[in-house]
Order: sequence, then C-alpha cells, then structure tokens
Amino acid sequence: MTVNTHTRRMPGWLMALNNIVVFLLRSPTSAFGLAVLAVLILTAIFAPLIATHDPYVQALGNVLQPPGNGHLFGTDELGRDIFSRLVYGARITLTIIFLVSIVVGPIGLVIGTSAGYLGGKFDMVLMRITDIFLSFPSLILSLAFVAALGPSLNNAIIAIALTSWPPIARLARAEAMTFRKADYIAAARLQGASTSRIIVKSIMPMCLPSVLIRLTLNMATVILTAAGLGFLGLGAQPPMPEWGAMIATGRRYMLDSWWLVTFPGVSILSVSLAFNLLGDGLRDALDPKQMNRR
Repeated sequence: MTVNTHTRRMPGWLMALNNIVVFLLRSPTSAFGLAVLAVLILTAIFAPLIATHDPYVQALGNVLQPPGNGHLFGTDELGRDIFSRLVYGARITLTIIFLVSIVVGPIGLVIGTSAGYLGGKFDMVLMRITDIFLSFPSLILSLAFVAALGPSLNNAIIAIALTSWPPIARLARAEAMTFRKADYIAAARLQGASTSRIIVKSIMPMCLPSVLIRLTLNMATVILTAAGLGFLGLGAQPPMPEWGAMIATGRRYMLDSWWLVTFPGVSILSVSLAFNLLGDGLRDALDPKQMNRR
C-alpha cells in the first residue's frame, strides 16, 4: 500500500521516466545497452580511482608488453598502460557525446519544427539547406570542416555537430507536419497563441520523443566519426588517450602486438552497439501501442 501511494504522488515526468527504465530493463538487449553506458559514465567519473597507472607517463624500458605483469591490457610503443589510457579515453568519448547532443538536438528540433509548422518558402529554404548537408557522407563532410578549422578535439566536435543535425531536422519536420493540423493546434490559434508559442509549447513537446530516439541512434555514428577523425590525426591530438588515435598509433605494431588495437577497437564497438540497442529499446518504450499494452 505504501509503495502504491508513493507511486501516485510521483510527478508525471518522473513516473514516465520510471516506466521507460523498467521497460528497458525487461529487454535483455536494452538492458545490455544501459549497462554498457552506465559503465562508461562511471568509468569517466571515477577514472583517477580506476586507472592503475598515469595514462601519460612513458616507460621506455617497458614498451609493447603483453597483457599481464601489472598491466591489465599491456603497454603501448611508449610503455604507457593501455588500460589506464582506455579509462581516461572514456572521458573524451563521453565529452564528445554530451557536447554533440546538446548542440545537435536543439538545432535539429528548432529547424525541423519551424519548417514543418510554417511551411511555404521558409520550409523550402531550410530543407534545401538540409538536403545539401545530407547529400554528403557525414565523415567526408566532417573531414572537410576539420581541414578548414584545423585538427583538434574541439574542432572535431564542432565538425561532427555541424554534420549531425540534418537527420534530426528532417524527422522533426515530418512530425511537425502531422501535428500542425491537429485540433489542439487550431484551438491554440483561436485563443490567440503566437506562432512561436505554438511551436515551443505545442509542437516541440510532441516531437521530442522521436528526436530523442533518433539522437540516441545517431550517437553510434558520432562515436565512429570521432574515432575516424582521431585515426586520421584530425581529432584528439597526442598524447590524449582518444580511442581512435590509439588505434592509429598501434596499427604499426598490430601484427606482433595485437592488444594495441584490439582493446580500443572493442571499446568503440561496445559503446556504439550499446547506443544502437538503447535506441531500439527507446523506440519500443515510447511507442504508443506499447504504452497501451502496459
């Protein structure tokens, strides 16, 4: 009885979040995605406590050591502990994910909902700009932006953000076009609500679930793009322990020292797969048909 009373007193958004988490945990694939992302976040937060060595300290007398002997994942060509570098690399990966999300999500949502609701020439101009961005592969366009801005982690994040918003905008536009003729939108107009208020208060909240799902699914592409830029030397610069850059430096020794590329590659694969699985789970959790069944 106490639990039910407490549940009824929970705010609506908190109860909805609780239902989504419970739904995700019931699915083995979604639960795996949540577990991997939880490990990533905890690793990034407690990196100084988890890492067994300083990720930047070189030990030239201990280079290319296989896993074991005090180095869980072995050492690289400069004697640095690979496990510790992976742990600190989780911070870089999480930073990229966070910064790209807070930039891409709002930009795509605003452009898409505005174009979908207003229509006409405004919609045509915004969508043609969006089509120009979509006509290029994201990695190629990111390479062009980084080449213009200069190789660095910050410029790589800017480049990835500039190439990741068009799919979000397209999705938000499609959602907005389905809602703009709804009865509650017409009622808001009759009450004198301004166009900006209707877009922000009535259209955007309805498009938000789909945008969140798409944003989660896009994170796998973001991680792979960031790793690709790091691999090409256009992202995080040495000696930063970015996973793509670690693979780039280790590929010269990979035939004899397989651990240099295996562990960073598995890390990239695991996090990318986790976001894909979590996105699929969110799509099912936010599906109205699934909600009615629950």
